[in-house]
Amino acid sequence: MASVAADLRARTTARVLAMTVPERIALALALGDDDLARFMRSSGLERPVALRRLRARRQGGRAPSACAGDGPP
Repeated sequence: MASVAADLRARTTARVLAMTVPERIALALALGDDDLARFMRSSGLERPVALRRLRARRQGGRAPSACAGDGPP
């Protein structure tokens, strides 16, 4: 017996695979915009502030790259 989640995942995968590359790109951008809008609403921030905060979070967890000269040889 298949689960509801497995069925939904299969239908979503089939729908995305049927899209052209430009349609997939448009979908990805739209999903990102939706996520940003949700973050803005939930945190009460304006768009520029929300973007700065998200970018800072993304950079905060990164380790320096040894090949960039920031780490030991």
